[in-house]
This record gives sequence, structure tokens and C-alpha cells, in this order.
Amino acid sequence: MDSDKAPVLESAQSMSPVRAGATPRDFIGLLRPTQWVKNVVVFAGPAAGLKLSSAVAFADAVVAFIAFCLAASATYAINDVLDRKADARHPTKRDRPVARGAIRPSVALGIGCLLAASAATASTLLLNAQVTAVLATYFVITVAYSVTLKRRVILDVIIVALGFVLRAWAGSLAVGVVTSEWLVACVFTLCLFMGFGKRRCELAMIVDKNEARHHRRTLLRYTPDLLNHLITVSAGIAVITFLLYTMDTSGHPAPFPKEHLFYTLPLVVYGIFRFAMLTELGVFAGPTEIVLRDRPLLMAILLWAVCALAIAYESTLFGPRGLGVLLGGG
Repeated sequence: MDSDKAPVLESAQSMSPVRAGATPRDFIGLLRPTQWVKNVVVFAGPAAGLKLSSAVAFADAVVAFIAFCLAASATYAINDVLDRKADARHPTKRDRPVARGAIRPSVALGIGCLLAASAATASTLLLNAQVTAVLATYFVITVAYSVTLKRRVILDVIIVALGFVLRAWAGSLAVGVVTSEWLVACVFTLCLFMGFGKRRCELAMIVDKNEARHHRRTLLRYTPDLLNHLITVSAGIAVITFLLYTMDTSGHPAPFPKEHLFYTLPLVVYGIFRFAMLTELGVFAGPTEIVLRDRPLLMAILLWAVCALAIAYESTLFGPRGLGVLLGGG
């Protein structure tokens, strides 16, 4: 009797979309909600345009943020399917639900397609066609990255940085803000710096260099010296573009005295230098983990955000002359 039931039971298990041991936490892990912090870049344009004080504009920015979270999770699910064999050999990524067999690849792909469709629907119905076009571009280049572009040295990091630029651009389009070219340059160069930092983290975590080929092929061509050089150069460019953004008076005028952001330079330099230092420790998987787990860096980021908001709304907080009196502007 038991032997008769065994084939039926085995057949039923093989048809199950999720392997034994799958839990709600596995599905949450597939979406990687901790990575959604990257999508706060969507608020850069609305914040620089002082649109977040408007309830309507803030709601539109939130919708754009949610749409990018859905699209990002869709790409994570697709990437986990494509990289499941390499992830299974990685010291930390082997715990991902697809890599360890908790969720079947077909189910992960289905979830990814559903999330992508939901993101496009939300963007189209609640925002505008321009945001949807940028969102679709982000999805396409991110999937292309997962399929082939991540195997191209240096181009792989450029594609990741472009993803952040598209996030910022979509946020601006969602609220009708014209984004400064220097702000775009700031986002791009800062993300280049963090992208090379991530490669440095990955290289530091992998002790056996032969294992690098099974995780990320480009790590065979990225050397510590090369990455240190790229991190140094991109960090310098990021600081320079930030300064140019604060001092630029041409093009589209800012609705606040952005030149006062110059005085936050020490926080910017500290944050960049500390991030560069932490990438070489070999204990962090990437930028998100560094930002969330390193308290001094997180405090520097939060302090900079407070200062930037105070400068943006200085006329409201300090009167018509704003911070001009304190900073020697009369």
C-alpha cells in the first residue's frame, strides 16, 4: 500500500512550484526589500525642486518610488534564476532562496514578470508615460546586465550607475521638475564610486580567487590595485561634480540657494572616504550593507540630509534672509 502511494506522492511533490522548506521569508528574500533603500534616489529631483512639501507631488514621488521597488524586485528575481549556480558557490549568496532550492526557478520568473507588470501598470495609471518609459528602460538595461553586460569589465559598473541616474530622472519627471545636469553628474559619479567599491567588497570576501570565476567573471580581471585606482578616481570626480553642482549658476535656476550646500563638503568627504575604507575589510557584501551597518557612515549621511533640508527650506526656517546672515551674506 505504501509502495503504491510513493510514486503518487513523489509525482505530487515534483509538480509543486515550491520545494520543501519554502517559507514566507523565502519569498520576501527573493524580493530583497533591504535593497529598496537604493530607490530613495527617486526623491533627489523632487527634493532639489522643493516639491516634497506639496502633498500631490509627494504622493507622485512615492508612487515612483514604489514602482521602482517593484521593478527592482522583478530584476532581482530574474537575476537569481540566471545566477543560481554561481550564487550557490558564493559565501553569502548561497543562502538566497533560488540558489539553495527553496523556490523553483519557474516560480521566481513568474514572480518577476508579475512584479514588472505591476510596476508598469502603477506608473502608467498613476503617473505619466515619460516615467513609464524611463522605468521600462531601467528594467531592460538591468535585465541585459543580468544576462550579459555584467561580464564586461568597467561597463558592468557603468550600467549599474546608469540605473541610479534613471531612478533620479524618473523622480523628477513624476513631479514635473527639470533636473540639473550637474545633479545628474553627481548621482552618476557617486554611483560609479560605490559600484567599484562593491566590486572591491566582493573581491575581499572571496579568499580563493579560483572561486571568483564561479561567482562573477569580471572579478578575475578586477585586481585590488585596479579597483583601488578606480575608486580613488571616481571618488575625486564625485566630489568635484558635487562642488560644481553647488556653484553652478547657469542653466535652470534652483528654487533655493544651493551654493550653501558647499558648506556640507566636510560631511561629503568624510562619507566618501569612510566608505572607501570599509570596502577593503572583506566583511561587507556591498554598499547597502555598509550604509545600513556602519553607524558612523549612516550618521554622516543622515546629518548631511538634515543639513541639506535645512538649506533647502532656510527661508521658511530662518526668515527671508535665510542662512545668509550666519554665513556672511548679509
